[in-house]
Amino acid sequence: MAAYRLFRATLVGGSIVGVLDLTYAIVVYSPHHPILIPQHIASGLLGPRSFDGGYMTAALGVALHFLIAYSAAAVYCLASRKLPLLIDHAVVCGMIYGALVFAFMHIVVVPLSRVHHHPMPFVYSAAEFVWHWFCVGLPIAFSCRHYLQQPPESRI
Repeated sequence: MAAYRLFRATLVGGSIVGVLDLTYAIVVYSPHHPILIPQHIASGLLGPRSFDGGYMTAALGVALHFLIAYSAAAVYCLASRKLPLLIDHAVVCGMIYGALVFAFMHIVVVPLSRVHHHPMPFVYSAAEFVWHWFCVGLPIAFSCRHYLQQPPESRI
């Protein structure tokens, strides 16, 4: 039963984050050519040739994007089993986690990928940072709290 609740928390939190974050990226960065966003994500694996792959590389980009979203949700949900404060203080911890996901993506994942790097204007970085508080960290934390919170009498 606990494994099922952990799976549901990860699935729901990761799905919400995946949809919200992909939608944000399309609306902000490429509203007239939405296929470019998942192709850009796929370029982390394939390099610039991902933009020549049409819908196949776009599908790969969507799959990679959701893999990252589910991974982020799984890490938080698994950590919450050992650190109950992640559930008890879901708002603060979720926002901090969103900031940590942003930092991990920009300090570790993107530099290790084959994505073409270019400096991002501060306003976009700041908006993405805040976005990660509310639309990455919080949905994951709230999903974990919803599915994994134990009744108060069982914590004694």
